[in-house]
Amino acid sequence: MGINKVVVERMFIGAGCNRIVNNVSWGSCDLVAFGAQNAVAIFCPKTAQILTTLPGHKAAVNCTHWLPSSKFAFKAKHLGRHYLLSGDANGAIVLWELSNTERQVWRLVVQVPEAHKKGITCINGIMFSQTDALFASTSSDSIVNVWELFLPSNVGGHCKLSCLESLSVGPKPMVVLSLAELPGNIGHIALAMGGLDNKIHLYCGERTGKFIHACELKGHTDWIRGLDFSLPISKYSLLLVSSSQDRVIRIWRMTLCNSQADSNISSNKQEISLSSYIEGPVFSYGSNSYQISLDSLLIGHEDWVYSVEWKPPFMKSEEGIVFQPQGLLSASMDKTMMIWQPEKTSGIWMNVVTVGELSHCALGFYGGHWSPNGDSILAHGYGGSFHLWKNVGVGFDDWKPQVVPSGHFASVTDIAWARSGEYILSVSNDQTTRIFAPWRSDKKRGQSWNEIARPQVHGHDINCVTIIQGKGNHRFVSGADEKVARVFEAPLSFLKTLNHATSQKPDFDEFQEDVQILGANMSALGLSQKPIYVQASSETSDKNNNDGLDTLETIPDAVPVVLTEPPIEDQLAWHTLWPESHKLYGHGNELFSLCCDHQGKLVASSCKAQSTAVAEIWLWQVGSWKAVGRLQFHSLTVTHMEFSHDDTLLLSVSRDRHFSVFSIERAGPDEIKCSLLAKQEAHKRIIWTCSWNPFGHEFATGSRDKTVKIWAVENKSSCNQIMALPQFSSSVTALSWVGLYNQSVDGLIAIGMESGIIELWSISIGRTDNGSSNKARGMASILVRLDPFMCHVSPVQHLAWRESEQTGDCEHMQLASCGADHCVRVFEVMVD
Repeated sequence: MGINKVVVERMFIGAGCNRIVNNVSWGSCDLVAFGAQNAVAIFCPKTAQILTTLPGHKAAVNCTHWLPSSKFAFKAKHLGRHYLLSGDANGAIVLWELSNTERQVWRLVVQVPEAHKKGITCINGIMFSQTDALFASTSSDSIVNVWELFLPSNVGGHCKLSCLESLSVGPKPMVVLSLAELPGNIGHIALAMGGLDNKIHLYCGERTGKFIHACELKGHTDWIRGLDFSLPISKYSLLLVSSSQDRVIRIWRMTLCNSQADSNISSNKQEISLSSYIEGPVFSYGSNSYQISLDSLLIGHEDWVYSVEWKPPFMKSEEGIVFQPQGLLSASMDKTMMIWQPEKTSGIWMNVVTVGELSHCALGFYGGHWSPNGDSILAHGYGGSFHLWKNVGVGFDDWKPQVVPSGHFASVTDIAWARSGEYILSVSNDQTTRIFAPWRSDKKRGQSWNEIARPQVHGHDINCVTIIQGKGNHRFVSGADEKVARVFEAPLSFLKTLNHATSQKPDFDEFQEDVQILGANMSALGLSQKPIYVQASSETSDKNNNDGLDTLETIPDAVPVVLTEPPIEDQLAWHTLWPESHKLYGHGNELFSLCCDHQGKLVASSCKAQSTAVAEIWLWQVGSWKAVGRLQFHSLTVTHMEFSHDDTLLLSVSRDRHFSVFSIERAGPDEIKCSLLAKQEAHKRIIWTCSWNPFGHEFATGSRDKTVKIWAVENKSSCNQIMALPQFSSSVTALSWVGLYNQSVDGLIAIGMESGIIELWSISIGRTDNGSSNKARGMASILVRLDPFMCHVSPVQHLAWRESEQTGDCEHMQLASCGADHCVRVFEVMVD
């Protein structure tokens, strides 16, 4: 029976946020956009899931901005289309259209490849109508561009984008912008910009451009990092808030000078208030003059204040009047976000709410944002993480942390499925190992994927990982930019958490009694993780209470707990570590590849190498962790290894363009006999990846020469090429072969490329009557090429199939992938 249809659906995306200011934007559609390496990722705060990633940038995404933004959510309740601007490190700007928020129908509308000569640092825009908008962009090239944007009136229509003006700001670039309409004058625009010269520069112009420098606002003593205009608080005045690396927030009031009414209000307030407005510059534009004065000085943060934002306005439905709440949100590198409001009687601005991640491993916030309705606040941190709080109080403020998406903030180098497919383990150059699993919930959202543990937080970039197969406790081996492989074993707290996540009866009864380790503590240097024993947990909590200051020398003990709901960043970063049980010494350079056999008895490891002596493969016996074999047959780095389905053969591929097949015989409990069965130069360039046929002794190799070749081991003595797939458009960096039970073909091969694209191919070996492979009968055909919006935007590093489940005539399988774009992805593949 042949394959009739293959359907691939997106199940999960895990990704961290690029570590840069202005990278996150919360739109009026109640979706959050952020840069994840070269992609723009979109996540829904309500479901805590990343919905999609948008491919189009060729460099890291630095900033995003929604049109309309959350500031104009009151105008956008029935808007059919939303737009998103994104800018990258190469100076390119891309405009995206979201035409269906439910189904996530996205379209790349306009791409400006060289909007700036250097990386874009901020984009800010203002919408006048559903089809008319203006936005400004600033860059490290010391240019601020003002753009006019005419949006299509129908879905899929053409968009007109033109640069109205380029403003040169001198040798010190601007890093933050804010746009607003001038009070009392429809059609006149104010553009505030701040940057490295510690001043706020105010420009005024019209919708058609002609921006002129109006004035400078001095007062800050360090770089300006945050600016935001409010909506007009009266017919004649407007507020501008600024934040700086001098740790201070300033509120500036812009008042129309020839407004008698407004001056009366101002004088009355001065009489009854402690607020004294420090008069600043007066500037004229058109027929009007404007007075700028310092309204308030907010001091409370203890480190750089990276962002400040007004609470979004709302419309009083019965009156149809837009009301601008007097509320500010600030985010700082002191690990806190603060909400500021003026006191009702005196008018003095006070800090009314402070939230933050106070764990010693948090390193501060790069930005904070209001939700469109003002009941939630979101921060993104130095570790690529999100932090969300929601006001759940009725009639009073009660801000509670919420679950958010999470993921790696650097290239994800390897992934592996758990033995029974309950979770995915991923490792990354961000020096962490993370576990993602579907968390089955009784709530309406049902099953959703979340990060449930961070077993390893290391001091080196982690390059490879393998999960130990067979019975017993969950274990894995990881290899980093060091000469040691490290073995980790699941603590009791994780086993119980996994039980809650899967909502199944514990499958670890047979070894649960033997697990006496509750969790793990990090060492001061961040290299090894020491176990916390069950009987010692009470002593640990007492010790924590008596510990003094949180310093490097007195790192607080972790408090491993059983999680009954998906954890937040603070719990993940510190309290879900696994203890390290063994170190495997032997390699002369940094570890590069690891694999485990299917019985869970042998682990093979390789390291970076420039010579035959260093490029050897080490074999380790699981349990005793003794080195039981050293295979010295490659001359350069062994890039990938895999055991055959019956564990009798080990396949390795290398930068030296050769593959090697080794015969593995178990002569005794502690004795392994290894012999080279075949070695062959298989490709013209580096071989990056290989994969065995789960039902036979055929295997595939993928190379930088953009080819995939299928080979067969004949009579356990030689290797012959069966077929070569047609040349691909990009280097092949990842392969994974999965067997199909009810089909005439020998399986599917998932092929990942340097471009980030993933393809699925069906393979038919075509065996002869005696069971050997027949070169003449071999066939391969492409089944599906995944949509670029579902794929990675940078090289695919690894692919891994989960064991398939069969329902009727249809096989349901899951394919996991990881890439240099910081993403871990899971796809549901249905074969009919």
